Amino acid sequence: MDQGNTAFLLIAAALVLLMTPGLAFFYGGLVKAKSVISMMMLSFGALGLIGVLWVVYGYAIAFPGAEGLVAPWSIDFTAIGLESLLETPEDAAFPPLAFVAFQATFAILTVALVSGAIADRAKFGAWMVFAGIWATVVYFPVASWVFNFGLADDGSFAYGGWTTFGLQEWLGTGVIDFAGGTAVHINAGAAALALALVLGRRVVFQKGAHVPHNPPFVLLGAGLLWFGWFGFNAGSELAADGTAAIAFVNTIAAPAAALLAWLVVEKIRNGKATSVGAASGAVAGLVAITPACASVTPMFAILLGIIAGAVCAVAVDLKFKLGFDDSLDVVGIHLVGGLIGTLFLGFFANNTGLLQSGGNPSQLIAQAVSAVAVLVYSFVLAFVIGLAIEKTMGFRVKNEDEIAGIDTVVHGEEGYSFGEPVAASSRI
Repeated sequence: MDQGNTAFLLIAAALVLLMTPGLAFFYGGLVKAKSVISMMMLSFGALGLIGVLWVVYGYAIAFPGAEGLVAPWSIDFTAIGLESLLETPEDAAFPPLAFVAFQATFAILTVALVSGAIADRAKFGAWMVFAGIWATVVYFPVASWVFNFGLADDGSFAYGGWTTFGLQEWLGTGVIDFAGGTAVHINAGAAALALALVLGRRVVFQKGAHVPHNPPFVLLGAGLLWFGWFGFNAGSELAADGTAAIAFVNTIAAPAAALLAWLVVEKIRNGKATSVGAASGAVAGLVAITPACASVTPMFAILLGIIAGAVCAVAVDLKFKLGFDDSLDVVGIHLVGGLIGTLFLGFFANNTGLLQSGGNPSQLIAQAVSAVAVLVYSFVLAFVIGLAIEKTMGFRVKNEDEIAGIDTVVHGEEGYSFGEPVAASSRI
C-alpha cells in the first residue's frame, strides 16, 4: 500500500467534504435574510442524510464490482454496510475505505447542489424525502455509469458503467468525465430544473426582486468551493502524480478565466462588475473544468473558462425569459456549465477530440450521448419524485409563510436577530 497516495486521497476527501458547507455559505448569501437558515439547512440536511445512506447502501449501488457490463441497477450486496471493505487487500494501492470516503463526498455535494433551485419556498422535511429518494434512484446509479470501471491486466476495460465501458465497445472511446461533469453537475442541474417546475415560481418572480442579502457570504462560499475543488479534481486521479498536477493547474486556470469573462459580460450588460458576479463566474469555470481537468492543456483550460464564464453569465437570465424559477441559478451555472465542459472535450480533448484527432467524431459522440442520457434520466425521475411529494405531503410552504420568511416558520430560528431572539433549540 502506498501511504503517500492514501494520505493524498484522504486529504482530497476532506477538501471535497468542505465544499458542502462552502455551498451552504454560497447559497445562503444569495437568498434574503429571512431565508438564510432554511437555505443553509438544505445543504446540511443533505450532508447528514446522504452520508448515512452512502454507508448503508449507496456505495453498494454505485460501485458493484461485478464482471461484465454493470447494469443500471447492479448492487454489490456484500458491500452493504461496508463490512466487506474493512480489510485492505495486500495488492491494493490504498485502503478501499479511502475510496469509499472520497466518493461519499461527491454524493453529498451533488444532492446539496440541487437545493439552490428551490430557495425560499421548500419544506425541509419534503426536501429530505426527495434527497433520499433521488440519491437512491438517480445519483447512485449514475455514479456507477460514470465512475465505476475496472481495468484488466492488459489495460483494457474489464467491467464498468455503460458510459465508460459500453460506449468504448460501441465507439472505441468512452466518455471523458474525470471528476463529474455529467454525474455531478449535469445530473444536479437537470434535477434542479425539474424541481423548479414542480414547485413553481416564488410569490414575487421578476428580475431584481430577490437581491442577495449577504455578498460576503457568497464570496466566502465561493472561496471554500474553489479550495475544496482541488480535492474534487486533482483527487480524482487517486494518486499524487503528474495527472493530478495537471488537474490542479487547470482548476486554477479555468475558473480564473471564467471569473474575468463573467465580469466583462456584467460590465457590458449592467455597467458594473459585482462581487456576486465574480463568485458566480468562478463557480461556472469550476463546473466546466470538472470533466476536462486532466484532458486539456492549461491554455485550453483558459479558453474553456472564458466560454463558460461568458455563456453562463448570459444563461442565468434565461429563467426570466422562459418562466421557470431556478432561484439560485443551478440550471444556468451547473447544467449549462456541465454541458459546456463535457462537450468541449468532444472537440479539444488531448488526442481524441474532434479537432485533436484529425476529425474523428467518436469522442464528441460519446460526450453528447452521455450528457443527454444523464440529463434526461435525472430530469424525468426528479420531476416524478418531486411531483409525487408535492401531491402527497406537500413540497412547497404556504404563500403567506414564504412572504413572512420561512426561517422562523420551518426552523424557528432567525439568521440575524436585532430584537428579541428566536431560539428553538432546547440547549439554549
